[in-house]
Amino acid sequence: MELTHVNEQGRARMVDVTEKAVTFRTARAEGRVRMAAETLELIRTGGAPKGDVLAVAQVAGILAAKRTHELIPMCHPLRLTAVDLRFTLEEGAVRIRAEVKCRGETGVEMEALTAVSAAALTVYDMCKAVQKDMEITDVRLCRKTGGKSGDYEKEW
Repeated sequence: MELTHVNEQGRARMVDVTEKAVTFRTARAEGRVRMAAETLELIRTGGAPKGDVLAVAQVAGILAAKRTHELIPMCHPLRLTAVDLRFTLEEGAVRIRAEVKCRGETGVEMEALTAVSAAALTVYDMCKAVQKDMEITDVRLCRKTGGKSGDYEKEW
C-alpha cells in the first residue's frame, strides 16, 4: 500500500486534492471517558465544581472539529457544514459520539476523531478536581461516507 502523505524523497507532504471531485462526506467517531460512579453522578446532577461538564465538552468538540487542520499537520482546512456531539451516561463512563459533515474534496474522519478527543479531554479537565484517574478510551472511527475510498462502517 502506498503512503499518500509522503513525497518521492520520503518526506511528509499534504496530499494534492486539486483534481478530486467535491462530494458529500460524513464521519462518525466515538469514545469514552471511564470514571467512578460518584464522578458520573456529579455530571448527571450538574454538581461538578467547574459547572456543566457536557455543555462545555460539546462546545469544545465543535470548536476542535473546526480547527483540526491547525492541530494535525497534513489535514486540509475544510468548510464543515455540520458538527454534532452526543453524550450518553453509561455505567462507569461518558460515551461521546461526534458526527461531522461537509461537501468537499477530502473526508472528515479526522475532524470527527478530533471532536471526540477534545470533548473527552474537556470532560477530564472539568472533573479532574474530583477524580484524577479517569481514563479516555475507545476513541475510534465508526463510520464514514463519500469519497473515492467509499463507505466504511464498524459499530461498537
